[in-house]
Amino acid sequence: MKIFAVVLFLFILYSLGSALYYMFKDKGQSTRMVKSLSIRITLSLILFVIMMVSARLDMLSS
Repeated sequence: MKIFAVVLFLFILYSLGSALYYMFKDKGQSTRMVKSLSIRITLSLILFVIMMVSARLDMLSS
């Protein structure tokens, strides 16, 4: 479970970085930055829900 959370977090950081890159490269001329940020939000929500369900089912261990 921890590895899955770390991998998902790395995808979130990658999406955030790509949004930053598109912001500077496209200068507001395309929607790639918005798509990257939408992906980041979706991944963050998925990670949050999975962590809440895992905590509820006592799947998280120290």
